[in-house]
Order: sequence, then structure tokens, then C-alpha cells
Amino acid sequence: MTAITIPDALRPADGRFGSGPSKIRPEALAALAEQTVFGTSHRQAPVKAIVGRIRAGLADLYDLPDGYEVVLGNGGATAFWDIAAYGLIGRKSQHLVIGEFSAKFAASAATPWLAEPSVVSAPPGTCTQPRAESGVDAYALIHNETSTGVIAPVQRVAQADPGALHLVDGTSAAGGVSVDISQCDAYYFAPQKNLGSEGGLWIALLSPAAIDRAHTIAASGRYIPPFFSLTAAIENSAKDQTYNTPALTTLVLLADQLDWINSHGGLQWAAQRTADSSSRLYTWAEKSPAATPFVTDPLFRSPVVATIDFDESIDATALAATLRANGILDTEPYRKLGRNQLRISCYPSIDPADAEALTASIDYVIERLA
Repeated sequence: MTAITIPDALRPADGRFGSGPSKIRPEALAALAEQTVFGTSHRQAPVKAIVGRIRAGLADLYDLPDGYEVVLGNGGATAFWDIAAYGLIGRKSQHLVIGEFSAKFAASAATPWLAEPSVVSAPPGTCTQPRAESGVDAYALIHNETSTGVIAPVQRVAQADPGALHLVDGTSAAGGVSVDISQCDAYYFAPQKNLGSEGGLWIALLSPAAIDRAHTIAASGRYIPPFFSLTAAIENSAKDQTYNTPALTTLVLLADQLDWINSHGGLQWAAQRTADSSSRLYTWAEKSPAATPFVTDPLFRSPVVATIDFDESIDATALAATLRANGILDTEPYRKLGRNQLRISCYPSIDPADAEALTASIDYVIERLA
């Protein structure tokens, strides 16, 4: 199959469709060469100005409610799961598990100092809702399950105990899907997806209640390693810096992507752009005799990560290899899901016309097989 050559006229202009790390706009990469901050201290004004630009850009992007703060630190969203286990969950959490990444947070919350977390789960490719449970002081949801291409609604759990926090993993949704931040207390994410940057950084949009909880737990005497200290991150973020040394490339690329999205109309524009790309893929799959959307309910189909199943007569692994040989990259499915499918990102940096061209390229390969 890798010997099949897709005509240039059919191929996407840019063949990067990875779900993370994702495509970085060429203009953003070119702008890196103009930066003078590399090799300078992250405690000095030039780098702090970039962090301040990021915090202001996110506040604008999400129209943050009064009292909410943009907090950031090193380690990525994976580190934030541990940060939440140390500094946001008081005693017990409930986790909505609809795929691999939401399951990983539930595992991180199974610690010696917390009660065993409860789990509300749904089979891969489907979605369910968390349910109110007495004694739960933190509800963990995921906005977009990157492993399966399922989008979940972000809303507070009705009849939850007073003061219960709502923690939402927005890693593959942030910057590409609309959300009402007032419906959660921590909307956290890493920037290597819609936000067109590199990994290794976490950002959290925290409510006053989440900030109060972090300070209360820190004052309780619970052991919290400095790297996982949310209060340290809050204090440093207020100074436009991180607790420890950040990767400056990640910060510069993130700031550039936020400027780009906000200058085009903000989150509404980005959400319309991702919906345009993904709708072209889903529409094509619904019409194709060889393909079908993995997520059967259109209500839960992700606008930013499209998962497409293929008929068993088509070897999706070989199909992805053929696309890769033609410069169309990272369409392979999530490794642990084990389905005969392609997983295609539709982040704002991807031109919807390239998503359209991808469908034509897939059709061309399938026709050659026949």
C-alpha cells in the first residue's frame, strides 16, 4: 500500500493531522527566529511579559468571570492530575470516565490520603453524565476525550454537596470548543493541541472557590511536594512567572497562537473553524461505503478530534501508513483503543480545506485497493 502515490492535486497543502503534539502554524515557527528571550532568565521582564500576555490572552479568550484566575506551571496536564490530588480534592472525588485520559485522572486520585474515588463510566465512543453523590467534594469531568473523539457537556452536577468543586480536563478542547467557564472551578489543559504550542506546561482557569480550597488544604498540614503545590503556582502566576524554569519555546508559541485566535474573533471563531473541518470529515464518513463515524450519536461527536471506523475489508493501519508515505501524518488511532480506524485532529491551525482534501486522499487510496 505504501507504494501508492496520491496525486499532488488531491493531497492536503499541509498534511499534519496529529491529535497532539499538533500542527504548529508556519508563521508561529518563523516568529521564533525573531525572539530575543531565548537564553535569558525567566524571572526577568521580557519573559514575564510573555507570561502576562498569555494570562491576558486566555482571560480574553474565555471571558473569565469575576474572581477567576489564570494559573500555570510546568509538567503538563498529567502533572495537574497529581496537583489536584494533593491540593484540590478534600476527601473524595468522583470521575466521569469515557476513555483513556479521563481514566488516568481517576487512577491519580487513588491515593493513601484520600478516600477511594468513585467512577461513573461509559463504553468508549459513548458519553454519560456524572451523578450527585453524598461526600464527594470534587467532580472530575473531561470536556473532550482525545482517545475516542467524544465531546462531553460541561455543566455543574445538579444537587452536588455544597462547596463541591467541578474540575474539567480541557486539554484537547481548550482553544477549539466553546465552554461556559462559570460551570466549573478548574478548567485545565496543556497547550500542545488547539493552542498550537509544545507540551510540558499546564494552565488552569481557577474559580475563587478552587483558590480557597487550595489554600485551605495547604494550611491543613497535608504533605504537598513543592512541585505539586497549587498555592505556589497561584502565587507565582500572579507575578507572571512559573515556580520553576519553563520552556520558553512553549510560552512563545502559546502566546502567538492566542494572539492569532483572538485577532480572528476569539473562541467563537475557533470553534466555528474546528466544527467546519470535523463536519466535512463526518459528512464524508456517513456517505462512504467503507467508513463510518466511531461516535454514533452526533451530539457527542468531537469537533476537534474525529475518529472514523473502517469496514473490516480495509486495513486502517496500512491506510494510515500509506497516508504517511504521502506526507499525510499522524492519522493513526489511539494505540490502546485497538480499533480499525483513523483519528484525525481538526484543531484551529488546520485549514478546513485540508480536512476536505484528506477525505479525497483517503478515497483515492481505497479505490486503488479495490
